Amino acid sequence: MLLDRGRGMEMEATMPYVHIVIGLALIEFFGFGLAVAGARGRYNVVAPATTGHEIFDRYFRVQMNTLEQLVIFIPGILIFARYFSPYVAAGLGAVFVIGRLMYFFGYVKDPKKREAGFILTVLPNSILVIGGIVGAIRALFSG
Repeated sequence: MLLDRGRGMEMEATMPYVHIVIGLALIEFFGFGLAVAGARGRYNVVAPATTGHEIFDRYFRVQMNTLEQLVIFIPGILIFARYFSPYVAAGLGAVFVIGRLMYFFGYVKDPKKREAGFILTVLPNSILVIGGIVGAIRALFSG
């Protein structure tokens, strides 16, 4: 289904919000990678090892879990924005970025303290993906 001209212009004007949130998520992931590199040095975990000290393992696990979530997040936010609203998609994306930060600090401090950050990651991802699929199905049958 092609967007009507008015909706297409609205999308074009509002997609930068979505792109900014994606960029922030990618910068955050890069920062997590730098934190892993720092932990590798502090805890003497020589590459290519990916385990070796409990605290290093936490940093590494946060980075890998974030990568796993980004694989869902990026296409999810783009599809949701296309079929529903770039503003809502960007808002959900901001919750995702904040959730990842909370997950990072909670998990590194104590893996049992990752729950709030995990919820603020999984909930937006679920809404983005399911909403995007529903929107795409609706578009198939609406025109």
